[in-house]
Amino acid sequence: MTASKDNVPRFFCDAMLGGLARWLRAIGYDAAFEYGIDDGRLVEQARSDGRTILSSDGGLFERNVVKNGDVRALYIPQQLSRLEQLRFVVTQLGLERLPARCMACGGELADVPKHTVTDEAPPLAFRHCDQFWRCQGCRKLLWHGTHWQKIEQKLAGLFGR
Repeated sequence: MTASKDNVPRFFCDAMLGGLARWLRAIGYDAAFEYGIDDGRLVEQARSDGRTILSSDGGLFERNVVKNGDVRALYIPQQLSRLEQLRFVVTQLGLERLPARCMACGGELADVPKHTVTDEAPPLAFRHCDQFWRCQGCRKLLWHGTHWQKIEQKLAGLFGR
């Protein structure tokens, strides 16, 4: 499997799998996605970035660089829901859960002291949450609110926790 320098696999999801990219980020993986990307450009970008392609496009797997293994790729069955796609990838590639990344852009999350977000965090979140994070990519502020709890419940079912 193609991986980054710290041996953690990195992915590039095709135009049909943007939702999967978001869920891979939730379990801590660098998963790129570009809406409407051409297959040729996707393959070249994955090769240059050292990413494994995740795709539901059978034609992509007919390309020589994919068939001969120069670019690693995994076919994702089309009939699967997003969480079933995630389960499929986790099972096929033996992925473990890592610290979450920003689901919007894939950036790493850094702890932010609560006292520094007084004016930025919504009042209810500031009152009820003790821990905040900032995406190092898009700079979005995050906290463990009800949205995060719903994501965690779905992932707990996947990882058996």
